[in-house]
Amino acid sequence: MRSFFLVIVLFFVLTSCEDQVKFNNPAFQGLKDNVLWRSTLFSAVQAPDGSLEIKAYQNRDILYLNTVSTAVKTYKLGIDDINSAKLEEIQGDIATFFSTGENKGDGQIIITEFDAVNHTISGEFKFNAEGIPILPLSEPNVSFTKGIFYKVPVTIATK
Repeated sequence: MRSFFLVIVLFFVLTSCEDQVKFNNPAFQGLKDNVLWRSTLFSAVQAPDGSLEIKAYQNRDILYLNTVSTAVKTYKLGIDDINSAKLEEIQGDIATFFSTGENKGDGQIIITEFDAVNHTISGEFKFNAEGIPILPLSEPNVSFTKGIFYKVPVTIATK
């Protein structure tokens, strides 16, 4: 009787434990002004000079992350125009641009892995970018936190 009871308990334990895990491999997402911003399409291009541009799309928004190379390290934003983050928001026929650059905005892009064999790149990002307000009610700045990009495919440009 005792073994029958153990078998039934074990059955319920094993069948009631169900994880519904969603894997996003590859992935690109972050918190835009504390709201989840998950890209539906993304790509990366390594230029002949070694610089990198990652482009991510969500609805009509386009986010650009630019670094001087694909080396695994931290790239500070707001120091120059080479390492930068830019966001283009399109609402109707109106586009609003936000960017970091020389003495403009701040943040960082951290490349944690560059897989030269499989041509993928992974890392993290966070930044505060200044906007060019076009509409009177436009937000002057945008903030991205807890950003990640994981195994984003990299195309190597030849020219």
